[in-house]
Amino acid sequence: MNVLAPVRDYFDALVHPSARHDAMTAARHRAFIGSRIFIGLTTLAAFPVYLVLYGVPGNLEALFFGWMLLPILNAYFLSHTGRYEAAHVLAALSLTILVTLIAAGTGGIGSFAAVWLVVVPLEAALSASRQTMAISGLFALGAAALLVLSGVGEGAALSVGPDRIPLAALGIASSALYATLLALHAGSLARTGSRLLSAGEARYHLLARNMSDLITRHGRNGTVLFASPAAESLFGLPPREILGHGLFDRVHVADRPAYLTTLADAASRREARSVEFRVRREPADSSLRHGPYFIWVEMRCRPLASAAGSADDQEVVAVMRDITERKAQEQAIDEARHEAERANAAKSRFLATMTHELRTPLNAIIGFSDMLKNEEAMKLDAARRHDYADLINESGHHLLSVVNGILDMSKIESGNFEITPEPFAPAPILRTCCDLLVLKAREAGIDLIIRIAGELPEIVADKRAVKQILLNLLSNAIKFTDRGGRVTVGARLEGATLLVVVEDTGVGIDATDLARIGDPFFQARGSYARPYDGTGLGLSIVKGLVALHAGTIDIRSRVGEGTCVTVRLPIDCERSGIRDVKPAAQERSESAAHHAHNQVRKRA
Repeated sequence: MNVLAPVRDYFDALVHPSARHDAMTAARHRAFIGSRIFIGLTTLAAFPVYLVLYGVPGNLEALFFGWMLLPILNAYFLSHTGRYEAAHVLAALSLTILVTLIAAGTGGIGSFAAVWLVVVPLEAALSASRQTMAISGLFALGAAALLVLSGVGEGAALSVGPDRIPLAALGIASSALYATLLALHAGSLARTGSRLLSAGEARYHLLARNMSDLITRHGRNGTVLFASPAAESLFGLPPREILGHGLFDRVHVADRPAYLTTLADAASRREARSVEFRVRREPADSSLRHGPYFIWVEMRCRPLASAAGSADDQEVVAVMRDITERKAQEQAIDEARHEAERANAAKSRFLATMTHELRTPLNAIIGFSDMLKNEEAMKLDAARRHDYADLINESGHHLLSVVNGILDMSKIESGNFEITPEPFAPAPILRTCCDLLVLKAREAGIDLIIRIAGELPEIVADKRAVKQILLNLLSNAIKFTDRGGRVTVGARLEGATLLVVVEDTGVGIDATDLARIGDPFFQARGSYARPYDGTGLGLSIVKGLVALHAGTIDIRSRVGEGTCVTVRLPIDCERSGIRDVKPAAQERSESAAHHAHNQVRKRA
């Protein structure tokens, strides 16, 4: 093998550059050039031997020796032009002329040389070109017809005369050598083709087994004709399971039209197409899931370049990959954008609400204080000055309440609100809160009812926070209940949990607004000309304080029938675990991302 390596390198160098890009083409050129050079060199080496054995050659022998040097010129032509088919045609033509001339001089169609005409189309078969084989066949048939019609050597015996024995021996030897070269040429091409095929298959299997993307070949109607081994990792099935209509049957029903349309467009329009759709996947571990689930897949397809036939029969090759995670991220980004839009809307509501809540008491404070400053000019009596001072005091307390609510909500949102648990009896706190608001309820014509079930044990919680929860709930209930209505406050023990229920017969909350009740600055009847004052922070603060105590809050309401708010607080919030509440924006963002991920994997 090492001895022949320099020879092989020499013939590789003679191959035209245009043929070196393809291994099989280079092998054909190399074999053609090598066989022609070998024939020419063998002829030159045989000429001195012929002179020694038979002396000076005759005309036909000289023609034979001279013509056998033409293959070297043919090899030179192929090496410098790269025109493989043209070189085969020239070889067939030169061989046909040589055989015809020798046959004409040695008995015509009955000559031993006429048999060589059979070799002409056989040699052309190595070109793998139908046109070249047809031309070579016409050369051989034309030469045979010429020998028959010319009548050269008619009636001559088929036996070879003594004077032609050297030529006959030379012809037989050269024909055997030529046939051997053709056989070697054919064998070399067969081995090269087999080696290239094996190498191609090995590369394909290496890529297919290590590639995570699934490669498929489709008919125009979506039928899968081939699937790579990646089907196992992508769909949880062996490739044979998705052949035929197996893949189509696993595509989500809503995505099947887009799937088929993409394949049909790629086949008919002969251009690349892509589509995203859902495919049912078998779980890798049946113990972890109840059954199959859907994943998102991106398919890029294009017409198969090697497919032949009309457009109706055009096949399509496709590459599919799992994009479920990307879909989840896109949906999470979409949810985050909606969350940002909601936050922007909340900011707008906050500004509108603060304009109303701050301007009114400030106007009262400024106006009445101006009157007090000019009391002599306005001749205010003591009673009126006292009333104005009360109004200024009430407005100041209202402003302080608004600011405190904003500060408390800000602390809860940022996670900086700290509670100080201590043991206390909840019943007195409940009654105290009702006493503080009973006058307000009476002025509004509302009955405030207290229902405490039995003796309530002491609880461990933040006393100030629990009082703020009760005051906010009672204040809201009274605010949104019309005259003649009723607000009921109840408390009872349920296991290791204290239940506080505040129920009213007020205006109620619409179902579309109920899900957003508790968002900062959101008011179900939000309007710049609303009949109810407030910032919309009451329930937000309640939800935050309840969460800090590891409790829960439940709101049920119907428009025109009233609202019922149930707060569940553990008897000992320290033992239950005080929550480290995350900022609301972060919690909503994480919740949206988790929800989006689950929706992408489970939606069907």
